[in-house]
Amino acid sequence: MFGYGMPELIIILAIALIVFGPQKLPEMARTIGKAMANFKRAADDFKQMVEEETRAEVEKQALEKEEQLNLAQGERQAPASGEAAVDEAATAKDASETGEQRNG
Repeated sequence: MFGYGMPELIIILAIALIVFGPQKLPEMARTIGKAMANFKRAADDFKQMVEEETRAEVEKQALEKEEQLNLAQGERQAPASGEAAVDEAATAKDASETGEQRNG
């Protein structure tokens, strides 16, 4: 615990007992215990919040990357279908011109 052994803790408690007296020492220990519990709870809440934010950010980046991939795949497919439409229009135009030349 913080690099202190049993002899160091006994010395610290003896000094605290002398300085604060036997009536105040239990009250101070309770106060310190409550403060440490509150600090631990706040640290755990902060850690959980950071983990949630990190997880949300990772999910957001994954979704953005997936959307970019979908858009890129859609752009690759769109020109192919657009080219097919242009080819069909050109073929129809050629056929109509050929029909006009036969009629004319």
